[in-house]
Amino acid sequence: MMKTQIFVMTHKKFNPPNNPIYIPLQVGAALNPDLGYMRDDVGDSISALNPYYGELTGMYWLWKNYHDADLIGVCHYRRFFFNERGTLMTQEEYETALQDADVMVSNCIHAPTSYLEYFGNSHNVKDMLLAGDIIKILFPEDTQAFEEVMHQDKYYFGNLCVMRKSLFDAYCDWLFTIFFEMEKYIDVSSYDDYHKRIFGFLSEELLMVYITSKKLKIKEGHVGITAEKAETVEFKLAMVQLVRTGQFTEARKLFYDFLKLRPDVQLELSDIKNEIPDIELILFILEKEKEEGINGMYKVSHELPELIIHFRKTKTILTNYKKEGSLNDLAKQYLTCNYVSDVMKNIILLNMD
Repeated sequence: MMKTQIFVMTHKKFNPPNNPIYIPLQVGAALNPDLGYMRDDVGDSISALNPYYGELTGMYWLWKNYHDADLIGVCHYRRFFFNERGTLMTQEEYETALQDADVMVSNCIHAPTSYLEYFGNSHNVKDMLLAGDIIKILFPEDTQAFEEVMHQDKYYFGNLCVMRKSLFDAYCDWLFTIFFEMEKYIDVSSYDDYHKRIFGFLSEELLMVYITSKKLKIKEGHVGITAEKAETVEFKLAMVQLVRTGQFTEARKLFYDFLKLRPDVQLELSDIKNEIPDIELILFILEKEKEEGINGMYKVSHELPELIIHFRKTKTILTNYKKEGSLNDLAKQYLTCNYVSDVMKNIILLNMD
């Protein structure tokens, strides 16, 4: 009988799935308090390198220390593979999905540019080019696949994957051989804590390189999000506090400063409520109305969650107005009773798709 184990990489306490195939694995355990889960710092381990490798310290540990599975998978404490019913995949579903495929990955995402350019927009592109140079030296047979993948726009998200343990081991052997060689040349001393996780970021696309080079047959799986990223939650709470106290200019400055450091918080798989684009415009409206002495949005509420609801309702009304050229009485009443200023109307209309 086949044995399937899906390891849930985590650096924080969470509510594990009520299914024995899902096993929490604490990554970076060598550097942090014990969470009571299986740890990645026992035996052959690179747990102490977690600030640079992210969840890959867990993958390394599984490669070197865990041998009691036929199929092995990697999920995150808030990201899992979901079935068509919107529930976590079961052992039977994983095994069925991989009967005619080599590896399960996330649904393919398309970048707005080539992947190499897309990577360079958020990270140091020289790091990805260095990975290509190392591949050319150590695995020349994979160079063509690297070039092909870098010039297309596809990528898989978050290192989520499920495959046979023998294939998982072969992939890890390939991946960490490249990364350990890269460590001799790469310099992350000037990177902030987010960008220092460079090997985790690189590996997301190197999995695509490996799949392409080895001509592996993939099965795409829907990745469901069970919670927003902790950094996204903290970012929104900071915005809530600044709006509550009327510090709109300070909120806008923090908004853009933070997104420069952590562009990932605005991704669909982090901002699962898709609120950050609305927050950006709300802050702009609040600041402009304050500058012009207008009683507008802030008259409606000082609470950002309520302002998001108000903003979205107003946007829906104005979208219909743009399509139909007129407003019904209920729409007019809403705009009047909720202090929708010309400033707010113009900003929303200018930013419509």
